[in-house]
Amino acid sequence: MNTEKQTPYNYEKAQQEATEWFNNYYKEASKELSNIAWAKGEVNPFLQEYLDTFSGTPAKAIVIGSGLGDDAFALYIAGFDVTAIDVSEEAIAWAKERFDGAEIDFRVADLFDLPSDLLGSFDFVFEAFTIQSLPLALRDRTITAITSLMKPDAKVLAVCNAKQDHEHFDGPPWPLTFNELRLFTMKECRELEFSIFENKSSLSSLKVRALFQKEA
Repeated sequence: MNTEKQTPYNYEKAQQEATEWFNNYYKEASKELSNIAWAKGEVNPFLQEYLDTFSGTPAKAIVIGSGLGDDAFALYIAGFDVTAIDVSEEAIAWAKERFDGAEIDFRVADLFDLPSDLLGSFDFVFEAFTIQSLPLALRDRTITAITSLMKPDAKVLAVCNAKQDHEHFDGPPWPLTFNELRLFTMKECRELEFSIFENKSSLSSLKVRALFQKEA
């Protein structure tokens, strides 16, 4: 029988290290878009597809891990009242410069220590690649934090690199299994769409676009 005492996982340390990594990464980019591996200088195509077919009334939206602001700006152009959060002060400052004049609430915020005025405040949430960028042990906490921003009936559109259960990746990033992304259904959300695409990328061979809605 193994009686060795295991050291509890230090969530706060993992969160702090992730924050420092992102802030340093943006700072070292020296305002050169090409130095940001995930920055395309344009809206995420899955978000644009959603907006192109959107038939409701634009309301309050938030972008998680908003980076340099392209997704937030696309929502703003579509008529949404947009908040965009990122843990990196450098990223938020850069996004404000890029979209100066747009009425977007760009703000520095830690997903694991969200300001109270954001909780339960949004009709639409967009999350692309943030979950996969954080340590595996934070996966459930990340999805819980995202859903805490949603009003009843709110929708969250999530985009990620995906993998089969048997595949292993030495991240970051760490592609999600289908069941991991479906953790949203354990957070008072129901699945509306779960689309799987082949992905020609060094990160993974699959990509997923999923839409969930919070129960009323």
